[in-house]
Amino acid sequence: MTIREIAVHGYTVGGDDYERARPTYPAAAVQLLVDELAIAPDGRVLDLAAGTGKLTRLLMPTGAKLIAVEPVQAMRRHLTALEGVEVLDGTAEAIPLADACVDAVVVATAFHWFAGGEALREIARVLKPGGGLGLVWNNPDLDVDWVAEIWRLVAAKRRGAPRNRDLSWKQAFTPAQPFDALRHRRFSHRQQLDVDGLIARVRSIAFVASLPPRERDALLRSVREIVCSHPALRGAQRLELPYRTDVYWCRRHAREPGD
Repeated sequence: MTIREIAVHGYTVGGDDYERARPTYPAAAVQLLVDELAIAPDGRVLDLAAGTGKLTRLLMPTGAKLIAVEPVQAMRRHLTALEGVEVLDGTAEAIPLADACVDAVVVATAFHWFAGGEALREIARVLKPGGGLGLVWNNPDLDVDWVAEIWRLVAAKRRGAPRNRDLSWKQAFTPAQPFDALRHRRFSHRQQLDVDGLIARVRSIAFVASLPPRERDALLRSVREIVCSHPALRGAQRLELPYRTDVYWCRRHAREPGD
């Protein structure tokens, strides 16, 4: 499978698991985006590659006009239940919006899947001059030994799928792009799950969901064995999965070079 095929197939198969078992984002991280991107009731905000609406829902109380663009129908059908949100089929590299029509763009746990340079050019096109771009990821905290043990098994099945932790996605932010320097803050976050919920969390990863069924089931059995045998977890009915939530933000230049 190509990288795009892994993403589309994985999120088609794993869309319900994504909605059920992926964490929300910490309130402090969302507030940072609202403040730094100046999200307000009179603004228009694009949630790009919005998935099932994990971040979209958290921005609804701002009163801003929200537009959710998502290419995978299995994910997009969860978005259609959100009252007042305009839901569109589209990709980061071909955003189905007019030029300079939104005040802010947010991308949650997705930018590393994009063709970075193309996506930034499209984001810059739909953003008003001076508009803000915010990126956010929830990453399991690998400093916790049982989490690291599980995610080592997961990483062995990556098959070339992109990852955000290596920060290679930052290479798209060149001086040729009309954005100022990225800023960054990190937050701690925790998700309460039962064992089946943790299995669904792992199964929701696109490259895991797109594995051949026998290989995927073997991986998930190994994850369950870790949970059932690890001294810190043995016999636990509920688990607390720790995350590090990384938020990056910047602004589109108010003027194009040479203006």
